[in-house]
Amino acid sequence: MRKLLLIVVLGLALGAFFGQLMVSVPGYWLVRVGETSYQTSFWFGLVLLLAAFLVLHFALRVLMRLNRPVSRLKVWNSRTRHRNAMKRTVRGLVALAEGRWKHAEKSLVKSADDSGTPLVNYLSAALAAHYQGRYDQADTLLKKAHLSTDGADIAVGLMQAQLMLDRQQYEEALAALTRLDRQLPNHPQVLKQLKQAYLSVSDWDGLRRLMPRLAARQLISPEERHQLERRAYQALLSKEARDPSNVERVRSLWADMPDALRSDVELVVLYAEALVRGNEEGIAERLLRHSLKEHWDSRLVLRYGLLNVDPARQLVHAEKWLQERPNDPDLLLTLGRLALRNAYWGKAQEYFEASQRQRPSGVVCAELARLFANLGEHNKSQLYYRQSVELLDKSLPSLPQPDDQAATALAGKKKAS
Repeated sequence: MRKLLLIVVLGLALGAFFGQLMVSVPGYWLVRVGETSYQTSFWFGLVLLLAAFLVLHFALRVLMRLNRPVSRLKVWNSRTRHRNAMKRTVRGLVALAEGRWKHAEKSLVKSADDSGTPLVNYLSAALAAHYQGRYDQADTLLKKAHLSTDGADIAVGLMQAQLMLDRQQYEEALAALTRLDRQLPNHPQVLKQLKQAYLSVSDWDGLRRLMPRLAARQLISPEERHQLERRAYQALLSKEARDPSNVERVRSLWADMPDALRSDVELVVLYAEALVRGNEEGIAERLLRHSLKEHWDSRLVLRYGLLNVDPARQLVHAEKWLQERPNDPDLLLTLGRLALRNAYWGKAQEYFEASQRQRPSGVVCAELARLFANLGEHNKSQLYYRQSVELLDKSLPSLPQPDDQAATALAGKKKAS
């Protein structure tokens, strides 16, 4: 109400001002055309001139609009199509998220050409087609995505590689990712997919070389890196150890191995086995002795007893260990074997029997049975052979066995045949 009152007051004031101005400043307009002349007051002529200007301005604007009706219609139509395309794109993306693949593909493809983001439409439609099992259609849509937008090589390549991994086309995916890695080194998503591809094709050498790059980009946790590197080196050592001529390759792998893995017992044993096959038993002996000093483990002790480097020196080292672990059954078994290598038959028997007292074992009984057989004590040999069989039988899984009646029937069938 106050604003309306203020406007009325201002209007009256302006009217009074202009009225007073018109009275105090008289004048007139005289327009003569040929013999005809027109005369009017100055203020009325001014109003007519302003009105004529406004009419002319409005007429020109109307004429300009009428001069471009087709172009304006095209602009309006383009805006309408774009709005509709965006709506269909949103519906397609929602359908994709909800798992309605067919509807998602249809909506996204239909709106791709009018959408402001055709790359997103085609990539999402390719994913929907892939989930339907329509792999050829998915590849076609990926090609359209590549053509739709400049600089889309990486995005299309990553999507293509992921679809190949999902289809278990691991070799093709690895080849595609290798090309992408050359184009854009250390791209986070490329590195992640490379890890998946290397694992899928069991390319352990490629995986171990990828680990530092993943760690540098913080794309892998320390725990996962340790586990994957352990798997990689375990597989590589096992593979290379099969061929004795690959001993230099094995030693190179060990040199490249992270320090934390060199204390892993299983890897140490694998490396020692590879060295032995490559006629590097001296290096294997030093490796096992150093590893036992750092970390005592029965697997290392037993493998040490199977080496044949310098039996006398090995026996001395093992007997020093016995001073610290006098009741270790695995160490006593190793000492018995080293005593055999030194032809100390009585000492070997003592060590074997001591190991058997600490922990009855079918392996120790077999060693004693073989030793007594070669010493000519056949009764003791047969006794330990029986004990060995009984102990090994206890370690077997519990499975149904034939009873006496079944055994007799089976024997009768064999005689009849």
